[in-house]
Amino acid sequence: MAYSTLLSQDSYDDRRNFLVPLSDLPIFEDGNASIWLPSLYDESGDYKRLKRTASLSDFTDSNSSSSSNSNSIPRNGSTSSLSSVPRLHFRDHIWTYTQRYLAAEAVEDGVNSIVGGENGGEQGNADGMKLVQQLISCAEAVACRDKSHASVLLSELRANALVFGSSFQRVASCFVQGLADRLALVQPLGTVGYIAPRMNIMDVASEKKEEAFRLVYEICPHIQFGHFVANFSILEALEGERLVHVVDLGMTLGLPYGYQWHSLMQSLANRPSPLARLRITAVGLCTDKFRVIGDELETYAIGLGLNLEFTFVQSNLENLKPEDIKVVPGEVLVVNSILQLHCVVKESRGALNSVLQIIHELSPKVLVLVEQDSSHNGPFFLGRFMEALHYYSAIFDSLDAMLPKYDTKRAKMEQFYFAEEIKNIVSCEGPARVERHERVDQWRRRMSRAGFQPMPLKMLGQAKQWLSSISACEGYTIVEEKGCLVLGWKSKPIVAASCWKC
Repeated sequence: MAYSTLLSQDSYDDRRNFLVPLSDLPIFEDGNASIWLPSLYDESGDYKRLKRTASLSDFTDSNSSSSSNSNSIPRNGSTSSLSSVPRLHFRDHIWTYTQRYLAAEAVEDGVNSIVGGENGGEQGNADGMKLVQQLISCAEAVACRDKSHASVLLSELRANALVFGSSFQRVASCFVQGLADRLALVQPLGTVGYIAPRMNIMDVASEKKEEAFRLVYEICPHIQFGHFVANFSILEALEGERLVHVVDLGMTLGLPYGYQWHSLMQSLANRPSPLARLRITAVGLCTDKFRVIGDELETYAIGLGLNLEFTFVQSNLENLKPEDIKVVPGEVLVVNSILQLHCVVKESRGALNSVLQIIHELSPKVLVLVEQDSSHNGPFFLGRFMEALHYYSAIFDSLDAMLPKYDTKRAKMEQFYFAEEIKNIVSCEGPARVERHERVDQWRRRMSRAGFQPMPLKMLGQAKQWLSSISACEGYTIVEEKGCLVLGWKSKPIVAASCWKC
């Protein structure tokens, strides 16, 4: 059983915002912090009764007092050291909130799932438990800026988090890279260094990243799902129209050709009343790629008998201006955003609000929004860490089911694509952190505040047929959630698609 399967996402969402950062906690007995495991309770607010197993005694102190209700994870991975680990003392009102934080549940369920058989045997159970324990303890040490202890744990983790190991060992290896990068940027005063912000981690991509993304596109259904939903919705919106303008935010996503638009152009060409003109405007910084894509799409359009005009705007989303998008009277405009808008979700929200305002002023007939459906933009490091660990464990579990253990394709996807996202979430802060994924409910609130109205997606049946047609690995699901479509792996949401109008 994989790490991700026993984590409860629904209850996690309701409690993820209640973490108090360890650096802000009031008192430590000797100045050192140790991870804590608050009591757990269900959606109604009542405490859960968790199964006790022998393995859990390795993580929690059975001798903890009833007055503090706090548990502690040993720093050195040894159960014999539990009694020597210093206790945290919380003010009552802080404890009331922190015990609602579900990082504890993620740790405990994660341990249970690994112990439950991913590796098999007593030795495998012990190794899995130790890896979870070390990873969470290391994240805590990094959060507390305890460089010496974190360095020791990182050294141990590198020996256990194997690139060609179990799915959790592999995802742990990516988080180890992120923790090491974050620790390296900790300065004497405890600040975290920044790197120059950019629109997307794939904008300035190496050949390895390009290849990894191509493999993700071909093997995983995540982005293809977004393209399918977007094209289906756009075709519905363009029914009977003859002058069409498509604005694509961040067209390439690292791909050499505009794959999404081939099927759309073919569908438009097969309509009884053909288009008079189709304009496609790409927005982004990859101008060389846009020229290649434009030439290829125009050649493809000629073969279909379509009149295509391709242009691009050299700008990242944060610097986009209304006058950058050429609007022609009589044209119907649609906007397409696949895994892009999360990159401008900053702490101030000003950048995203500006982009949404510009899009709203263009009055598109439909805006298609496809984003990773997870909360990796919380205000506190440990909360983001646990959310990301939960999310990417599900993805690595799916890769386990799709490819053999020693397949180099899988290693390339994990280490040169998903690891890049993980490292950005874990190691970066401020403008450097661009992978700010949020849940679909949060996007609903953001879009509504910007003046957009939802357009329910009524295509669940077609989406399920599409999933079957691409022979996706068993375990992938598509569900409808409040008018949105969500692609998931074994009930864990991965990507959500929604449509909006002005």
